[in-house]
Order: sequence, then C-alpha cells, then structure tokens
Amino acid sequence: MDEQPSQGVAAEAGPGQPLDRRAELSEFLRTRRARLKPEDVGLPDFGRHRRVPGLRREELAQLAGVSVAYYTRLEQGNGRNVSTEVLDAIARALRLTAAEHAHLTHLAKPKQHKKKQTARPQQVRGALRQLLDTFDGIPAYITGRRSDVLVWNRMAAAVFGDWSELTPPERNWARMVFLKPEYHDLFVEWEQKAIDIVCLLRMDAGCHPDDPQLSALVGELSVKSKDFRRLWATHDVKEKSHGVKRLRHPLVGDLALQFESFRLPDDSEQVLVTYHAEPGSASADALRLLASWGTDATRAGTGTSAPSA
Repeated sequence: MDEQPSQGVAAEAGPGQPLDRRAELSEFLRTRRARLKPEDVGLPDFGRHRRVPGLRREELAQLAGVSVAYYTRLEQGNGRNVSTEVLDAIARALRLTAAEHAHLTHLAKPKQHKKKQTARPQQVRGALRQLLDTFDGIPAYITGRRSDVLVWNRMAAAVFGDWSELTPPERNWARMVFLKPEYHDLFVEWEQKAIDIVCLLRMDAGCHPDDPQLSALVGELSVKSKDFRRLWATHDVKEKSHGVKRLRHPLVGDLALQFESFRLPDDSEQVLVTYHAEPGSASADALRLLASWGTDATRAGTGTSAPSA
C-alpha cells in the first residue's frame, strides 16, 4: 500500500531563520523518489493505482539494500549515524547526479562548525581583480556564496548592466533575476537562468544551512517571487560549468555567448565566469561594438567594482 506524503517536517524556515536541515533532507529524498517510476529502475509495475507519484519507500529500500524502517527514518530527516556506504547505495538507487549525491551527503552528514562562527567577508584577491581588467573584450565576473556578484570588469557591465549603481545586497544574481524586470527581458531563456540560480542556492543551503544571510535571501525571494517559490519547491540541485547564454541586449540586440565557470583553487566558494562569442559571428561584432562605446555603453566609470559587503 502506498504511503501518504510526509507531513511531519516543515519545508522551510522563516525569513532570517536557519534552514531546517532535517526538513531539507526529508524533502530532497522525497522529491528524488517521486521522479522515478518502477520501470525506470527495472522493477515490475503491476498497474495498481498509486496514491503518491514515483517509487514507494519499500521499493527504494529494496533497491538500496536497506530495511524499509531504516530508509523511512532517513527520509523523515533522521540522518544521524548514517554511513557513507548507505548514502552511496541510496544515491545509486535514486540515480542521483554527482551534484545531487554531494548535496545528499551534505544534508545527511553535515560538517561540524563552531557554535559561534563569525561570517567571513567575501573578498577577492587583488591579482584576480587585475586579471579581470586585462580581459579585453571578454565579459567576466567573480561570484561568491549566495550568488553574490563580488567583482566584475567593464565588459560585464556593458553586457549585464551597471552593477556599480546597485547596493552590495542588490549585486546578487538571485535578486536580480527574480526581482528586476530588466533581467527577465535580458535573458532569452529566462526560465533556465532562474532554474540554474535556484539549483546553486540549494547546493549552498546544503553546505551552509546555518547561514543567516542565505536564509534571509530565501525568505525574501519566497515572499516576493512566485516563480522562486515554485522552483525552490523542486529541491533540484546541479552545477553548470559551461554552456551558451542567449541574451536580448537593449543596445546591440541578440547575443549568443559561450560561458565558462572556474572554481578558484584557493577559495572554492568563489567562481570566475567568462563569456565569449564565436569568432566571426554577429555576437562577436556586437561585443566589439559594446567595447568601443566604453562608458557610454556601461555607464560604469572605470574598472572593477569594490567587493560586496
């Protein structure tokens, strides 16, 4: 008989409150299980009416080689003393991606932090700031935790807007994409950009559930954006290191830019993102035009920004 959806764990914390790690673990496992069908994992489907979507708990436990009671406790958010081997088996049974597997591990076996941990300011090394300014004709920026934009070069301002005009809290991809209409117009595939941001925030939440700024950000966006609420409820996680972004720029029109993301070796929470156009393409011509306009296009003054607070 199918189990009823879990009602015992609150899905989210209130604005400014730490995210509930047990709730996160519970909902993540439940949503991953719900997306699988018996035929997806080689189990027979006898055609009986299922009261909940996806695999039953007993089916998932069978695939993972654990007892139903053990898996049920884990899905209810009790990951205490769970072994790495069991998590690996459950990840295989759920067909998790590498990013999802890492997220599950963070939720079930969180790293121990000191009780009173002061928030370390996100600072970018001076040499990296100089490096961004040498990227002639290449939009580039560095992001930190919570999708904060920390520093950027003039070409990034020309393409994405003058971030120097924003307050440090506003220099945040999640706030910009979900709360500023101009970014809805800028990204041709806005939905995919929004999904990518939410997936990264979910990963951040798994690593830092006690981050008050992250909790406040999630609370703010949940109140102000129905799109954010919809996407946050999926519990999807992934990391996109490269691809193509299609933009509709207000000055030069359509742009197709290839992006590459590089996690910095001395600070894995900072990511360098660069954009370039296919040589000889209309997008490459458009980037050169933006570069020639300089501050007339960017209205950004000079060079990179100061780090966000």
